[in-house]
Amino acid sequence: MKVMKFGGSNLRSGKDFRSVAEIIKNETDKKIIVLSGVYGVTDILQRYLHNGKYAEKSINNLISKLQTIHLKILKNAIENNDLSIEVKTNIISRLKKLERLLHGVLYLKELTDRTKDLILSYGERLSVSIMVGTLRDLEINAVGLESDNIGVITDGNYGNASAILSTVETNLKKQINQIFKEEKTPIITGFFGCNKNGDTTLFGRNGSDYSASVIGYALDADLVEIWKDVNGFMTVDPGIIKDAKTIDYLSYEEAAELAYFGAKILHPRTIDPLIKKQIPLEIKNINNPDAQGSIINGKKNIGKKPVKSIAFTTDIACIKIHGGGIGYKPGVLGEIVSNISSKKINIKSVITSQTCITLLLDKKYLQQSYNILRSEKISTVENIEKNDEIALIAIVGEGINKQYGIAARAFNVVADKKINIEMISAGASNAAYYFIINQNQINDAIKEIHREFFNS
Repeated sequence: MKVMKFGGSNLRSGKDFRSVAEIIKNETDKKIIVLSGVYGVTDILQRYLHNGKYAEKSINNLISKLQTIHLKILKNAIENNDLSIEVKTNIISRLKKLERLLHGVLYLKELTDRTKDLILSYGERLSVSIMVGTLRDLEINAVGLESDNIGVITDGNYGNASAILSTVETNLKKQINQIFKEEKTPIITGFFGCNKNGDTTLFGRNGSDYSASVIGYALDADLVEIWKDVNGFMTVDPGIIKDAKTIDYLSYEEAAELAYFGAKILHPRTIDPLIKKQIPLEIKNINNPDAQGSIINGKKNIGKKPVKSIAFTTDIACIKIHGGGIGYKPGVLGEIVSNISSKKINIKSVITSQTCITLLLDKKYLQQSYNILRSEKISTVENIEKNDEIALIAIVGEGINKQYGIAARAFNVVADKKINIEMISAGASNAAYYFIINQNQINDAIKEIHREFFNS
């Protein structure tokens, strides 16, 4: 049995829905489908909520736009008129519920995290409705399931929840096995689950990848397939280097590090549930379905050239907290981390010295974190600096910390381009080195490092 996840980049038009449905129909193994929202729909909802200019007219315009997008897709996805009418009725009904939610925000003049997560889940709910109709049009007995109604229980962290795997396993096995007995194909919403009270909680952007691995874990899948519009993980971002190569095989740790350090092809937590049951993952290309993509499993493929890929992100910032003896005084680091973490801000990395503690975190949390630390009176802290003009580069591959000269080669070619390395971390992972540079120099650095390890 396999889990097949199809992302929003695969779901742009009625023709796309038809193509995905054909792939599902041609899959002979028992399968569970996890679906993202239609391409761009969650972004439309996010922009509306972020704008904060709630009014009757803007709500009407938003609902009208969403209805136009989905009904246009529906028209080209489903040929059977009766099925088309049924799905259209379902779409309009869901949009009316969404409209009522938005009016509630307007009248209360308050957007809670709970309501925001519920609103942003509608992209997946709408796309599952269309996909079920498309599959039924191809004579596949499909049934749509919403993950917050079937027991995908989370820790309740709005906007960035994690699944409670043991509970999800208990809840899903009985339900899905019954669906299989009825010879139906389950189509499940990705991107969200719910807390113990039944309130919708999102898994974060690209969260449908994580949904697929959670469901694969819960149902003891033999394989999880993540369908994208690329062949798989690449040696580097092809937007920077056109001759980047697809990576055929990766270990769990390599894939996890690449996702964590900026490779947007996979949600950073996708790998975690799979490791626990050693379930392999394969990334497949919707535009080339017969090609082998990247296969990720528990095998550690360490060769003479251990570097597999170079990842980077500019969506990062740092805070430097200075003070005499700050690095060794008991309790200071714990107090700093606690103050920030209490606001549900994730700290990506901490690097300490005798006189400075450096925090790496998402750029969007920089100002809030800086304000928190400035408002606290922490002993020995003399000065706090912030910097959002940095980029992080990660060199990833099993065994790189066991082979002489890997870090030196990278740093030497960067130095030759007169690029200053502001910070280095090695040893935290068996499969990654990372370092910080000025973000204006990111392209030059990536090109030189890629040339050194893949073209030399």
